Amino acid sequence: MSRIGRQPIPVPAGVEVKITGQDVLIKGPKGQLNWVVPEPITIEQIETDLLVQRPNDERAAKERHGLSRTLVANMIAGVTTGYSKELELVGTGYRVALKGQDLELQVGYSHPVLYKAPEGITFRVVKPTEFVVEGIDKRLVGQVAAEIRKIRPPEPYKGKGIRYKGEKVRRKAGKAGK
Repeated sequence: MSRIGRQPIPVPAGVEVKITGQDVLIKGPKGQLNWVVPEPITIEQIETDLLVQRPNDERAAKERHGLSRTLVANMIAGVTTGYSKELELVGTGYRVALKGQDLELQVGYSHPVLYKAPEGITFRVVKPTEFVVEGIDKRLVGQVAAEIRKIRPPEPYKGKGIRYKGEKVRRKAGKAGK
């Protein structure tokens, strides 16, 4: 069996789990998330723990066992503490500001770029060159952060662009003069 899939998922106090067939609904202090578990996998609640089980050792069941357990554990962590990704802008004149719920980026284009916040995502500007993407869905927070980074990815010559906080950008040497 999968080592990760066998581990029980502790359900903290204040989190409500409702399992109906293959549908899992998790409510917590920060919000609620639901997910449909792939077919061969089953989830059952035993006291304050959730157990993710598979019926057999077929390849499809093995592939989804650990993944399903991790996704449910991430949902529980999301509704209790939430997730965040920190990004920073590097470059002369690069800055970020909040416009209502949306993010306005000035990253070297002739116009400011407006990024609309999807449902369940909030932005927080720490400094004019640093901001945070926050939400309860780990996948959505990572996806939004990746889409924002894609607006102006860090370039290898001067390192200008949008990057994750603490990300190392491999620099290249410029043209060699004679």
